[in-house]
Amino acid sequence: MNKVLREEKKFLIGIHDFIQKSHDLEKVMIQDPHNGTHGYIVRSLYFDTVFDDDYFEKKGGTEIRRKIRLRIYDPAQSFAMMEMKQKQGEQQLKRSLRVSRADAERIIQGDYLPLLSYSEPFAAELYAFLRTRGYRPCTIVQYHRKAFIARENKIRITFDNQIVATESSFDLFSEKLNMNPVLDSYNVVLEVKFNGFLLSYIRQMINSIDKSELSVSKYVLARQNAYQTHL
Repeated sequence: MNKVLREEKKFLIGIHDFIQKSHDLEKVMIQDPHNGTHGYIVRSLYFDTVFDDDYFEKKGGTEIRRKIRLRIYDPAQSFAMMEMKQKQGEQQLKRSLRVSRADAERIIQGDYLPLLSYSEPFAAELYAFLRTRGYRPCTIVQYHRKAFIARENKIRITFDNQIVATESSFDLFSEKLNMNPVLDSYNVVLEVKFNGFLLSYIRQMINSIDKSELSVSKYVLARQNAYQTHL
């Protein structure tokens, strides 16, 4: 199991700022090894209760809340990451469990028993949580990400764009999902993730961008689009 505790700041920026700042960061930070030329794909299947408790808690700004998801980076890969993110004051605790593709597919179908075959206590916690609170798949969100890393203070900066989602299929490993835009293609979500404090040159970079702080997650953006469609 992987465990990360850090602060996260999210901003909405324009595509021109993304291109410029991405170019600047290449000179002073380490590129994520998966970046390639244009970044990499992130695809997540989110779970929520039958009453969408996690969605409404996030919308309402509940102090202690969570998100549960299965995440992949390539539909052809042989595994998925089962993750729980918990908001605790200013910090986010993210725990991740690697599960096989076969187990992930059973979990998507609502069969959570495969989690009990893993030795990590987090797997049993996930099983109990999913079963007792009636969690089920509710939406898939996908986007392109370009990420940069600073070894000091475990700083990670990500740029996410081309954000799309669907609630018509929960086939996480499908090569052909019919997905709809969540944000205008000229908007980019900038996320700054760090422990304790930001290095001065990164803070200066952020302050130089024409941005607005984003209070909602990509999950909420996807769900609220669906809610508006259903009204």
